[in-house]
Amino acid sequence: MKVETKAEKLCKHRYLLAEWPAPANVHALVTTRVSGNSLPPYGYFNLALHVGDNEDRVAENRKLLMEDWALSQPIQWLKQEHGVEVINACNDGKERTADAVIITEPNLAGAVLTADCLPVFVTNLSGSKVAVIHAGWRGMAEGVIENTIHILEEPPEQLMVWLGPAISQQQYEVGEEVMQAFAGHQDTNRCFQPSQRKGHWYADLYELARIRLYSLGIEAIYGGNLCTYNQPEYFYSYRRENQTGRMASVIWFA
Repeated sequence: MKVETKAEKLCKHRYLLAEWPAPANVHALVTTRVSGNSLPPYGYFNLALHVGDNEDRVAENRKLLMEDWALSQPIQWLKQEHGVEVINACNDGKERTADAVIITEPNLAGAVLTADCLPVFVTNLSGSKVAVIHAGWRGMAEGVIENTIHILEEPPEQLMVWLGPAISQQQYEVGEEVMQAFAGHQDTNRCFQPSQRKGHWYADLYELARIRLYSLGIEAIYGGNLCTYNQPEYFYSYRRENQTGRMASVIWFA
């Protein structure tokens, strides 16, 4: 009898559902690459328009996402720039430039796109404010997590976080510039393990995020145990495939 992996247990058809004790009205998920309209190398459920995939197929995938979850308002998609810009979601269907989105209206979803970078989901304990953050190394070093939490204006003890799928430390070799970008932040040296290549390290995105969240006073942190690189059947990985699709990390509340 085949034993299901953790990812297989979590994936519900096309989706990985957040494992956190969030309020019942909060919905948080990550799309997988399973069962969609895109063709290789974007097979099959690519949600990104900027990677070279056929735009009509991406539009069909986005429509499928909305239908699967009965989302009646357009998802707030972002033009991500690995920066620190945070926006409030709007329901006008327009893409906006930012790397994090905050939602304060019911039944309005926001999303970020990733294929190795870390999606960070946030909710308050009352389920009236949620956010999702695109946390690559550059945005994280510049403070996109801190910026989002400050804009939420919630006491840290009233916030809960789930760390979605990202590339694991064992697969994420980086150069000197990445380590130096975090050099001024307390305790981050332990997030870098030396590589056999001179001037290179293996970086732990999950732990880098945890350190920043803990420094903000947030202790309710879940997730952070998957690897986009090592699980090709479920996740896109830019490091693994270069020309590939993107997963969508989506959050909303009812």
